[in-house]
Amino acid sequence: MALDLISLKSQREIEAMRRAGRITAQARALAGSMVVPGISTREIDLAVRSFMKEKGARPSFLGYAGFPGAICISINECVIHGIPGPRILKEGDIVSVDVGAYIDGFHGDCAATYACGKISDEARRLIDVTQTSFWKGIAFARKGCRISDIGHAVQTYVESNGFSVVRDFVGHGVGAKLHEAPEIRNYGVPGHGPRILPGMTLAVEPMVCAGDWQVKVLKDNWTTVSRDGSLTAHYENSILITDGEPEVLTVTEDGAYV
Repeated sequence: MALDLISLKSQREIEAMRRAGRITAQARALAGSMVVPGISTREIDLAVRSFMKEKGARPSFLGYAGFPGAICISINECVIHGIPGPRILKEGDIVSVDVGAYIDGFHGDCAATYACGKISDEARRLIDVTQTSFWKGIAFARKGCRISDIGHAVQTYVESNGFSVVRDFVGHGVGAKLHEAPEIRNYGVPGHGPRILPGMTLAVEPMVCAGDWQVKVLKDNWTTVSRDGSLTAHYENSILITDGEPEVLTVTEDGAYV
């Protein structure tokens, strides 16, 4: 994608994105705290809607390309785009929550996978590897690196732990639009794609399968599951490229990232 299509944010825009990021991270934390056996995914969705309204924000996902929920709630083999509804969470589930908040003309976007009660050791390891792969990736989200350096680092770490990265869906730029240039794959060779510059704001989001990386979209045209039925996990933050270390924008006021 051409570099001139990538938005470099002004200081005013960065401040607006920090605010959107904080609200988004708080909504993610709220949803994560509600992941307990016996609750429905609709109840979590409604709580996030209420929280965002209280903060003066609106859910980025609600109505986006027709999506019916305020957040995506994806359980076990569901990678992304799970639709909130009557499904009841049960002990041992792993639950991915993807949240976006729009306020003052800008979006925040983040996700994390949470344990519902006691989960298997393998499920815990999958969650931990997925989160760590994000941090491995953004070690290369620095001035002068290339976009593909991020995905290469994610893939290398995930595969070294015996898991696989989804290839059909990618990270992206984020800002005045929920999805902006550039695309950020979680795989590939380093040294390709646009050069990373200060002022870029990116949503980096490893999506990881315990088995094979191939996925399929169900008949609702949203719910995306691992083709082999293996467990999946998702972790995402919106970040700002600076002259030094990248800044995570989707962080709560007390410094939490999940």
